[in-house]
Amino acid sequence: MALLKEEKEQILKHFRREELDTGSSEVQVALLTFEIKRLTEHFKANKKDFHGQRGLIRKVNKRRKLLDYLKTTKPEAYKKMLSELGLRK
Repeated sequence: MALLKEEKEQILKHFRREELDTGSSEVQVALLTFEIKRLTEHFKANKKDFHGQRGLIRKVNKRRKLLDYLKTTKPEAYKKMLSELGLRK
């Protein structure tokens, strides 16, 4: 289920703030979003993978916490992330 190296590098290039940025909130939210999308596709085919659903819920909760942090510290970056990733809020 993990992202391929090429996919991860492409996401990092698009959402990073500077050259060596790999851990900013924006990058983490983007990576989690793409992992969540991949997992939801997996669960459409594997409805009884209950252990995997627990991991999905943890990823969703972590993304929500990071988005809440962005909303309080950098509202403009928060709005940009929602629009670029197609998240609703």
